[in-house]
Amino acid sequence: MWRRLRSALRRLRRSPATFFAGGGPLPAAMERAVVRCVPSEPKLSLRFVLPDGSARHMQRDQTEPLGRALARIATNAAKGHAKASKKSKKARAEGDPAGEASAVAPAVRLFSRDGEAVAEEVPNAVAWQDGAVLQIGESQYRVERNPPALTELQLPRSLLAGFPVCPKVSAEFAVPQHCLFRWYREQRPAAGGEEAAEGGDGPVWVEAAAERVFTPSNALVGLRLKLRCTPGDGAQRYGPCREVESSGPVEAGPGACTFDSRHLYTKKVCGEGSIRAVSYNILADTYAQTEFSRTVLYPYCAPYALELDYRQNLLKKELAGYSADLICLQEVDKSVFVDSLAPALDAFGLEGLFRIKEKQHEGLATFYRRDKFSLLTRHDIAFSEVLLSDPLHKELCDKLAKYPLVQEKVLQRSSVLQVSVLQSTTDPSRKICVANTHLYWHPKGGNIRLIQIAVALSHIKHVACDLYPSIPIIFCGDFNSTPSSGTYSFIKSGGIAEDHEEWGSNGEEERCNMLLSHPFKLLSACGEPAYTNYVGGFHGCLDYIFIDKNALEVEQVIPLPSHEEVTTHQALPSVSHPSDHIALICDLKWK
Repeated sequence: MWRRLRSALRRLRRSPATFFAGGGPLPAAMERAVVRCVPSEPKLSLRFVLPDGSARHMQRDQTEPLGRALARIATNAAKGHAKASKKSKKARAEGDPAGEASAVAPAVRLFSRDGEAVAEEVPNAVAWQDGAVLQIGESQYRVERNPPALTELQLPRSLLAGFPVCPKVSAEFAVPQHCLFRWYREQRPAAGGEEAAEGGDGPVWVEAAAERVFTPSNALVGLRLKLRCTPGDGAQRYGPCREVESSGPVEAGPGACTFDSRHLYTKKVCGEGSIRAVSYNILADTYAQTEFSRTVLYPYCAPYALELDYRQNLLKKELAGYSADLICLQEVDKSVFVDSLAPALDAFGLEGLFRIKEKQHEGLATFYRRDKFSLLTRHDIAFSEVLLSDPLHKELCDKLAKYPLVQEKVLQRSSVLQVSVLQSTTDPSRKICVANTHLYWHPKGGNIRLIQIAVALSHIKHVACDLYPSIPIIFCGDFNSTPSSGTYSFIKSGGIAEDHEEWGSNGEEERCNMLLSHPFKLLSACGEPAYTNYVGGFHGCLDYIFIDKNALEVEQVIPLPSHEEVTTHQALPSVSHPSDHIALICDLKWK
């Protein structure tokens, strides 16, 4: 069957012509017949408006012969004519036979782009090609097959002056990079409350920009925004536009932010052969929006600055300004990834991957710059799951079984590891293993973290040594471990002693002595800052970007905000910083 489809398709694919049935020229403007035909679906849809003004939406089997679809169109057209004639009082009064004639089905035919009639036995999936002409009686319709179409267009609920507004754009048969964007601002009322221009009751809109991401200036505070988007597919085909207005006006921004001075170092993307990496725990909304967070963890933070919409404004500006090639984020709410971060960073050339934690609403996200890297494979795991099921970890699992109390705690944890193998777009021989994790948080959970990191490094070894021999690794994350911890020592040195004090981090009852090792030579690219987490009751270094020092070297570390900047509003988060952690940023170079 599919061989016959392909054969028929080849007969139809000829060079475009400007003639249709009978050799006559195509009308300059025709009605549209929109066809949606997706190989993975059994039916195609056909939408058009009959000459009587009635809209038709048909669903037909893709393998059905064209003749049956045309016969159905003819029947619909005849019914439409009959209904239209019944509405004509004059026709009934004068006994005009047009009412009877209209019930006769009109001739319905489909012509290919070069003017040849398409045979009625050709399957629908092959017959309805872009540029074909559907003729219903005397009316002609140009067939548009799978035209670009918007399925979703949204603006953020919160708009701040000086912060980028990144729309969420979802489309079918189109990509945001090829869509057309036009931004409009409300026109301020003239003196006396009158609108400055003629118009109806609604606001007057003035064009402000023609770009995907728009940053409103302070002059627009108090005004709403409108976006008009026209979907495009990159092949000079455009679909119908849609418009969306902001739910509220642009508000004043917070002024100077902790990341402004850091952006001075990251104005441009790194050159060829270099990689700018970012690791950042962005504080999940599911943790920031609790009574405990507002009253105990962050009582010093203004309540509005803990709101998700406000923090997202800061976060998107901060991340976009780092011009990064790799971004590893922790504590990413699933909805934040889908509705906010992925669309925003996509506009800045970054592709996003998400891995949710087991039984949680937040997880990990890794973004990579599209024009520098392509994704080869993903190897994400949940620690508790692979410990029990993957033979790779059987030895560690057997050791852990001797300590049932600790084993139970390890298996209850929801922590995951995100592993992505990327390939350079300019030099395919260069591949890199990017790992991202967030280890168990409890201050007395050092023994749990040691087991989690042992599983992580064993899995990374399988990917970077067995599956892709000798590719370098970049391991980012919130390790919840200070430089004096056993976990940090294990990662850096390659081993942990059986009698290390961290095995008894939660008391003698839960001590679990083990001798562990890993083969990597890892370096903390950003060193050991005084702190990467600064809250009212604690500050310390918990976050790291570990690199394979045999293959990569550090070009520069972007300085962290000054202590004065961090403590301007007592601690983090604050009106000028969206998280309780600080992003680590460094430029790396292949050796």
